[in-house]
Amino acid sequence: MSTTTAVKHTPMMQQYMRIKAEHPNELVFYRMGDFYEVFFDDAKLASQVLDITLTARGKAGGNPIPMAGLPFHAAEGYLAKLVRNGISVAICEQIGDPATSKGPVERKVVRVVTPGTLSDEALMDAGRDNLLVAIAQNEEHFGIASLDMGSGRFCVLEVIGETALLGELERLRPAELLVPELLSLNEGTLPKNGLRKRPDWEFDSAQGNRALCEHFGTKDLQGFGCGHMHAAIAAAGCLYGYAKETQRNDLAHLSGLAVENIEQTVAMDSATRRNLELDLNLTGGEENTLFSVLNSSCTAMGGRLLKRWLHKPLRCEHTILARQSAITSVLANYQFEQLRHPLKHIGDMERILGRVALRSARPRDLSRLCSSVGAFPELQSLLKNTDNHHLKTLAQQVGEFPELVATLEKAIIENPPVVIRDGGVIANGYDAELDELRNISTNAGQFLLDLEARERERTGVPTLKVGYNRVHGYFIEMTSAQSDKAPAEYQRRQTLKNAERFITPELKAFEDKALSAKSRALTREKALYDELIEICNQHLLALQGAAAAVSELDVLCGLAERAEHLNLCCPSISNTPGINITNGRHPVVEDVLDTPFVPNSVLCNNERRMLVITGPNMGGKSTYMRQTALIVLLAQIGSYVPAEACELSLVDRIFTRIGSSDDLAGGRSTFMVEMTETANILHNATDNSLVLMDEVGRGTSTYDGLSLAWACAEHLAKELKAYTLFATHYFEITTLAEQIPTVNNVHLSATEHNDNIVFLHSIEEGPASKSYGLQVAKLAGIPAPVIYNAQCQLARLEGQPTPEPMVIPAPVVEQPKAAPTPEPTKAASTVKTKARGPQPDLFGSGPSAAEEAIIECDPNLLTPFDALQLIYKLKKMV
Repeated sequence: MSTTTAVKHTPMMQQYMRIKAEHPNELVFYRMGDFYEVFFDDAKLASQVLDITLTARGKAGGNPIPMAGLPFHAAEGYLAKLVRNGISVAICEQIGDPATSKGPVERKVVRVVTPGTLSDEALMDAGRDNLLVAIAQNEEHFGIASLDMGSGRFCVLEVIGETALLGELERLRPAELLVPELLSLNEGTLPKNGLRKRPDWEFDSAQGNRALCEHFGTKDLQGFGCGHMHAAIAAAGCLYGYAKETQRNDLAHLSGLAVENIEQTVAMDSATRRNLELDLNLTGGEENTLFSVLNSSCTAMGGRLLKRWLHKPLRCEHTILARQSAITSVLANYQFEQLRHPLKHIGDMERILGRVALRSARPRDLSRLCSSVGAFPELQSLLKNTDNHHLKTLAQQVGEFPELVATLEKAIIENPPVVIRDGGVIANGYDAELDELRNISTNAGQFLLDLEARERERTGVPTLKVGYNRVHGYFIEMTSAQSDKAPAEYQRRQTLKNAERFITPELKAFEDKALSAKSRALTREKALYDELIEICNQHLLALQGAAAAVSELDVLCGLAERAEHLNLCCPSISNTPGINITNGRHPVVEDVLDTPFVPNSVLCNNERRMLVITGPNMGGKSTYMRQTALIVLLAQIGSYVPAEACELSLVDRIFTRIGSSDDLAGGRSTFMVEMTETANILHNATDNSLVLMDEVGRGTSTYDGLSLAWACAEHLAKELKAYTLFATHYFEITTLAEQIPTVNNVHLSATEHNDNIVFLHSIEEGPASKSYGLQVAKLAGIPAPVIYNAQCQLARLEGQPTPEPMVIPAPVVEQPKAAPTPEPTKAASTVKTKARGPQPDLFGSGPSAAEEAIIECDPNLLTPFDALQLIYKLKKMV
């Protein structure tokens, strides 16, 4: 803040500066009437980011105080923009009464909006979890705590080593990450967006344990299964304290602490998650990913759950089989179509209930909650005859809430306004007092007419009238001559020149009601609304359980629909080690192809631990490897898979070393990244792991690369014995199959036609006969002279005769009239069939004159006549 304490300020600015001093790292929205105002450096930042006008208010040290403002009713859009830019905002509201306040109205910060603690619908992406994550370190152990403020899902886990930590952060993708100031970790490896350093004392395990026990009302954390996880508790304690600090709330929707057991899930590092393009493609988009193909969920919370499943395949056979059986059950007689009908009427209950718990739910939240819970009876009726145990369990968890639905239906109008601020939310007939206040406010005119008619008849004064003015309020007016007819209960209120004005107890009572009816009606309506929030909170735990069950039911029905639509099969889980996939397909590639996908089979077992894959670039090696990993992953989330048949034993880890990229921020070259990923695989793979290795060693010289690739393949095959798909262009590695019994060669087939390559995309046994690299280069558009030069170089390296140049037809150009017309076909034939003499030394004296002439010419620019002349010239040279 560009000011000093020595500068005199108005009482209001002094109040602002005290509040700002408590929130130095947040932009303070200071409520003034119908606007939020920001001052000093906050105003400059807000003006720049939000594109709002920068003005000034008063002076500090002789300089104008920068100020910017925005309407409070439009604050959500501005907040969303600030949060997307990683800026946290402290919301400072007026809590005092302006009518009774002496000096500035009392204000205080009611909540702090940060990227990881969002709960407002307008600020969040419905398609992804918005997580606040904290990490703590205890030697090599890293504790990770994650909180979804919108749903109240609070989880902890512990991992060993930096690689495992980064893999989990890639899975969680935190919107905000809390780390200790003295964390002994390379910051270049951590996500940059939303990174917050917190004091080390906030990560104290004992302090965190006390805070969490107090919140959950337990003696210790043993009941949650994490009492011994000191690093995780330290992270959870910091995260919980930060959440309470920002929300200024008791966080009632944090009802438990879930422990994620990494021994029950398939471990995947960050490179594997990226390479498999589970929900983000390699360019960072969401299209053409496994999630985009599989997601047909009816609810937003179902879509988010599916993403969590894809990032956390299971090693628990019981859960996998339960999900499979549920999908099989709803596939029967297309029951999933019937179930999806009520699911489409269920809103994002997880996040609605989060806002209910935080007391920030809006009228439309309650309306959507009512319609969502109102769909439960139809779900129950569809599931009541199921014989599937897992579906029965989900149905019981969903339950029914008839009393809550009846209350909400009676209380909330059909299409309520966005906010409760101006009323009009509570339906007529719900509360007698509110109805009376509304009637007074809306029917005041009719009451006065009725009173006037009644008093005229009672007094016998036909000119009596009932009126109102702002100074004296309501009155009964009679002329001075008739005032002696006023009944005894008439009390004189005002004397005019020719008239007297009176008030009666009845009119006074009406006046008290009428003048305050609107404000009292609004106050009553807000009180009733708060009561509805509390009624919903009484059912919070049960409703959260119902939302979780609905989410899973939605995912299972969506996977059943995908199984039917994409022709997927149910995989078998076997206790015999191996992976046996018959005619497997890559679901994403198949989805985008206009032509039929060529399926391929995979067989890995104790006799076939490693498949060395050779074949041309673009032949489908990478697709073949990735589809194998995706099929295994889908099988271990309990889904059907894209294949004719699939039988596999459960894998414990999936590793990929695919693609090439550098890490400029981390100071690592492409080859260094490749070797780091390879090292991680060689250190952590087991005989139950699935390993995909693509072109290891290509980032360095031929012999270095070949040596490294050979050694890595041999170590994987002999020592680790993991299920390995090893794609390579080093044909020397195919000889490993002759030395190690568990290594087998397969190749992607291709054929040549008219100097062009045709990819067959079919896996066959044995090594490839050649790599087809020059043919692929030609397809890519490499100039013909460069291709020919490469052919010559290749022939020299392989000790073969120099090849003839590739024939590339010249464009048709009209021949000049004066040109002679000899027969080019015969001459060309002569050149092709005539025996060639000794070949020049490509690496010695340089190209011959004939070769130079060929290199210098551009066939695409030659006319037929010029081409013929060049042939005659080359013939004389030879």
